[in-house]
Amino acid sequence: MSLGQKITKIRKEKKLSQVDVASFVGVSRDAISKYERDDIIPSVENANKIAKVLGVSLDYLMSEDDNLEVVDIDMLNRMKEIQRLSEEDKTTVTKIIDAFIRDTKTKKAYA
Repeated sequence: MSLGQKITKIRKEKKLSQVDVASFVGVSRDAISKYERDDIIPSVENANKIAKVLGVSLDYLMSEDDNLEVVDIDMLNRMKEIQRLSEEDKTTVTKIIDAFIRDTKTKKAYA
């Protein structure tokens, strides 16, 4: 998937308009349109801003590897916060997450 295709796909998933992205990045809507059509490539600075507004890593956005998973920046930031907790608190958070995942999988299996 090309850079432009990734921008378009994620922008639409996030229900953002080209104007929304352009406003955050500080470029015109036409520039975002050209990025999405792969007519031009954004500067590293603008690509980084696009990644931030879309909530993905710059690595994901720029990678030509279609197998690279989307890194949700919000989740990544939460993980960083969890890492700063005491070992006891990390264990508690892990148990809560594991229980939630288990329950979600169970619900899906019986749905």
